[in-house]
Amino acid sequence: MFQPEFASAEPSSGHWRRYVVPQDWGHFTPAEHDVWDTLFARQVPYLGQRIVSPFLGGIGLLGLDVPGIPELDALNAKLTPLSGWSLVSVAGIVPDAAFFAMLSERKFPIGNFIRSADSLDYLEEPDCFHDIFGHVPMLGSPAIGRLMEALGTLGVAAIAAGEGDAIARLYWHSVEFGLAREDGAVKILGAGLASSFGEAHVALGAEVPRPRFTLSDAANTPYRNDRFQPLYFVADSLDEVAAELEALDVSGLKQLAGPD
Repeated sequence: MFQPEFASAEPSSGHWRRYVVPQDWGHFTPAEHDVWDTLFARQVPYLGQRIVSPFLGGIGLLGLDVPGIPELDALNAKLTPLSGWSLVSVAGIVPDAAFFAMLSERKFPIGNFIRSADSLDYLEEPDCFHDIFGHVPMLGSPAIGRLMEALGTLGVAAIAAGEGDAIARLYWHSVEFGLAREDGAVKILGAGLASSFGEAHVALGAEVPRPRFTLSDAANTPYRNDRFQPLYFVADSLDEVAAELEALDVSGLKQLAGPD
């Protein structure tokens, strides 16, 4: 569950565990399970062939098409053998240093709450639908799992080196709100788009700018976390953006970010 807060620079090794709480799956009400089912039922048909193929494959592999909010222990039993990742429950947004430290250890934080039925299209902070539906299908892919771990390791080092804003922008413009070409078509890559009915339409529309993704442009382009993005970067392919991000180190990130 990531929403950048650049001021956070706490020591990261092991400190992320303080943010983990029980999912307490039994506390979800029938109405909250209905919210999940409503969101799932409208999102999957729209995404169809509009999202990169590892996402759709992950839905089936992980059994996310079963009704109701997934129970993390059951989901981990399927996810961990596939890619070595596991999910941990958190009560809300965790600081950026803790978030990237989690990723570096192949842990992904999942909010233990879901939006209300009267707020299907608006979130003040990411909920379990965004976290699970948007991110987890991709974590079933070993290649994406390696990429996310690499971003976590880079993120920890970047924050320690004072480059938290640059790594946050790279993450935001790829893993959260990026697009990628696949089979000759521009498709959704980012979890923020995959889990948002409204913004998924906007990102693939003709009106919004969709520049080609480069590490330099993404690292230096501001984003919005309070409204739809003003632009969406398009990677030449999922494999290419994964390889570029996986190969990046802190010195390279500093060069991308340029002088203060």
